[in-house]
Amino acid sequence: MSEKTQGELKKTLAELTNAPGPPGHEGPVREVMVRQVAPFADEVASDNLGAVIARQGGEGPRIMVAGHLDEVGFMVTRITEAGYLRFQPLGGWWSQVVPAQRVEVMTGKGELLGVVGSKPPHLLSPEQRKKAVPLDELFIDVGATDREEAESWGIRPGDVIVPHSPFTEMANPKHWLAKGMDNRMGCAVAVELLRRLHGTNLPNTVYSVGTVMEEVGRRGAFTATAAVKPDIGIAVDVGIAGDTPGGCKDQAPCNLGGGPLLVLYDAGHVPHRGLVRLIQETAEEEGIPLQYEWLARGATDASHIHLYGEGVPTVTMGVPARYIHSHTSIIHEDDIEGLVDLLVAVIRRLDTETVENLPI
Repeated sequence: MSEKTQGELKKTLAELTNAPGPPGHEGPVREVMVRQVAPFADEVASDNLGAVIARQGGEGPRIMVAGHLDEVGFMVTRITEAGYLRFQPLGGWWSQVVPAQRVEVMTGKGELLGVVGSKPPHLLSPEQRKKAVPLDELFIDVGATDREEAESWGIRPGDVIVPHSPFTEMANPKHWLAKGMDNRMGCAVAVELLRRLHGTNLPNTVYSVGTVMEEVGRRGAFTATAAVKPDIGIAVDVGIAGDTPGGCKDQAPCNLGGGPLLVLYDAGHVPHRGLVRLIQETAEEEGIPLQYEWLARGATDASHIHLYGEGVPTVTMGVPARYIHSHTSIIHEDDIEGLVDLLVAVIRRLDTETVENLPI
C-alpha cells in the first residue's frame, strides 16, 4: 500500500471518529461517510432508517461489506432545577468507566462540553468505594447555574451526548486513539475498500455500507440488508484485544499489531464454513497474518445479515481494539491496513462460480 493511501485511511478514520453519531442520531457521521465514499461509488443510496449504501459495479454476485455508523453514547432525559442533566445510556456501558469523563452534548444550538459528575473519595464510605455507581444515579455537569440557564444554551430532553475524545496519533504513531472506534473503524474500511477497488475490473458488485442502530440491537442491519439483497455478507467490526494487564488471553487472544481478525463464533451468528475457508486460504496466499476471536456474549450485524431471505453466507471480520465501549479505544495501523488488504483479495476471488460453489 502506498504512503499516500495509508495517509488517506488515517484521515478517513479521524474524520469519522470525530463526528458524533449515537444510535438513532447518526446524521452527522452519515454526512461524513457519504462525502468520503461518493467519489469511488457508482451510486450512493440509503434505506428508510438512514444507512449509507455505496455501490460499485453492477454485475455478478452482490457483496455487502458493512460497518455500523453509530457509537455508544447517551441521551438527555431531563434537566434538574439545579441545571444538571440526567441521561439514558444508548448502547452498552459499564458504569465504572463513565464517571469524571468529558462529554459533548449535541444541542440545537451546537455542541456543549460537559463532565459526568462524580463524588470525591473523601465522601465515600469503605463499602461505597468497592462498588460502581449505578448509571441511573449519574449526572452531567455542563456548568449551568440552574435549569433556565441550561435551557438557554439550547439543551432539551432528547438531545444526545457523545464522549469527548478526539482522534489522536500516539507516541507510537501506529497506535491510533479515539472515541467511536466501535465502529467507525468498520466504516473507514468500507470507504477505503471502494477507494482501492475503484477503476479495477471486478467479478462482482460491491456494496460498502454504514448501518445504523447496531449498538441497540443491530436494528439497521435488517433494513440495510433488505435494501442490498446480498449474496455474500461481511460485517466489519472491532474485536477485543487481550494484550493489556489483567486481560484474559484464553477468552481474548488477539493482540494489537497481530493482524486482522476473523470471528469464529458469537452469540448471534455462526460464520459460514465455506466463506471462512476462503478467507483463511486467501490470507495464507497473501501472507497476511490472521487472528481469531470467539465471544459467548455480544454479536455484530452479521447476526441479522445472514438471516435475510433464504440465507446469506456471512462472516464477521475486524481488528483488535483496546477499551471498547468506553470513552476512548486504541487500534493498530497495521491491523486495519491488513484488513483492507485481505478484504480486497477476498472480494477479487468472489466471482459467480466461487459464490455458487461455496461449501455449506
